[in-house]
Amino acid sequence: MSTGTTTDADVTRAEASDAELTELRTAVRDFLSSKADEAAVRAAVGSERGYDDKVWAQIAAELGLPALALPTAYGGDGYGLVELSVVIGEMGRVLLPSPFFSTVVLAATAIVASGDAGAAERLLPGIAAGATTATFTVPNRAGSWEPDAGTLGVHVNGSGAEVVLEGTAPLVVEGGTADVALIVADSPAGPTLYEVDMTTAGVSRTTLRGLDLTRRIARVDFRDVPARLVGEPGGAAPVVARVLDVATTALAAEQVGGARACLETATAYAKERMQFGRPIGSFQAVKHKCADMLTRVQVADAAANEAARAVDGVPASPDPGVAAAVAHAVCSEAFMAVAAENIQVHGGIGFTWEHSAHLYYRRAKASQLLFGGPAVYYERLLHRAGVGPLRTA
Repeated sequence: MSTGTTTDADVTRAEASDAELTELRTAVRDFLSSKADEAAVRAAVGSERGYDDKVWAQIAAELGLPALALPTAYGGDGYGLVELSVVIGEMGRVLLPSPFFSTVVLAATAIVASGDAGAAERLLPGIAAGATTATFTVPNRAGSWEPDAGTLGVHVNGSGAEVVLEGTAPLVVEGGTADVALIVADSPAGPTLYEVDMTTAGVSRTTLRGLDLTRRIARVDFRDVPARLVGEPGGAAPVVARVLDVATTALAAEQVGGARACLETATAYAKERMQFGRPIGSFQAVKHKCADMLTRVQVADAAANEAARAVDGVPASPDPGVAAAVAHAVCSEAFMAVAAENIQVHGGIGFTWEHSAHLYYRRAKASQLLFGGPAVYYERLLHRAGVGPLRTA
């Protein structure tokens, strides 16, 4: 087993044609239409794990989606974020509860970005096969995901290969069910990435009652928990930067999918709901709402697609850090606005528990706050654009 660094050949990406992307979207949408309708989503979020194990197994075994954007050297298909965004967008369209985002987007990206071939060989084949679920977190007390020394809630005791983690990661995506966690912790060398087996004694997990019912968040406490170094000591900063670019871009695609579902639901309802003998969609106020929703979705879709191409390194694309930060800001605002207007178009029924509109609104708000919230992501955009230093508190 190699313990060195990954090579360029390990992360070479394939590229799908427009026809292949359309075929991929159709296959994922057809699958999710039959496996993740509203009733199935509600049943999954009410289960112990928060998602349907059988659907997750089918996503891996039948569609091979966890392997899509992983390096071919470790059981992946070698595609990039452009292709992965198609999948994420369709999952966002139905609010699929699953460990896909935490495992494939967060954890796998961190492993690849670390350049640690040993960690890649240990973890990526299981992730590609859907047999291993994972997560990644930067337990920054300010909630910004920036790996600032002295502000991390988890620190290292010991040195060399014999280290243990102490502290608390307050908000870990799918932290209550993940098999493995990649944690950025304070070490003598600075912020460093570590791998933790989440079944180890000393790991205490508490699922939090969050706004978004379809994506669970947990607090994870570490008490003398053995950890394995991933990458170089003190080398977490570039890993986190890469994860943030990939994760916010993937999240943008997911937000576009959710916003598009809200738009489709609102316009369909406006055509069929009758008031004063005519469809409510014929009234100017409702027309304006739907038109504004459409505009926001189109702008967000353009921003998300541009960011995916940039982060994948497609020639003639803008700076990936700037494009990802722009997509994060634009798509977060768009999903929030469209989800709110969806409720307004539906009127009284849109405010009820029985209607799906509140599930989309909850996802929109939680996604907006996932990586620190508007104040943090605007600061990140300015920083990536070279305007000034990043303020994290």
